[in-house]
Amino acid sequence: MQHKSYTFSEIKQKMVNYCVYQDRCHQEVEQKMRDFLLIPEAKEEILLYLMEENYLNEERFARSYIRGKFYIKSWGRNKILNHLKFKGVPEKLVRSCFDEIHPEDYEKTLRKIYDSYFEKQTGKEYQRKSKTVKYLMGRGFEYGEILEVVGES
Repeated sequence: MQHKSYTFSEIKQKMVNYCVYQDRCHQEVEQKMRDFLLIPEAKEEILLYLMEENYLNEERFARSYIRGKFYIKSWGRNKILNHLKFKGVPEKLVRSCFDEIHPEDYEKTLRKIYDSYFEKQTGKEYQRKSKTVKYLMGRGFEYGEILEVVGES
């Protein structure tokens, strides 16, 4: 397969567009640059440029990722943390960005998912609770937080 060759400035512009379209983490940008077969110095220069011009900002990426996965997909903190760590975002940074999720929204979402999932379960009460707790842990909610909700119901 023939690869189209680009000039350095064309590649730089493509990477800017890639970052402008949606917040990206360093790992995604580096992966994308592999497609262009650049020498290490050129990759470094582009990465530096993207960071200096604030096209690439790991904290902004983490914050928007956290908001999206919680408010749109209703993921818990553990699942979000694991996905961001997999993308190479430092755990310390992720934890400092969790203030994007308001505690009352977190509790409300957890309660809503618990109630709706619990209702759909069959069997004895303790079996239904057990299935619901497992489900919520799979969604990334913390065991302690789940137990608080279970205790209230």
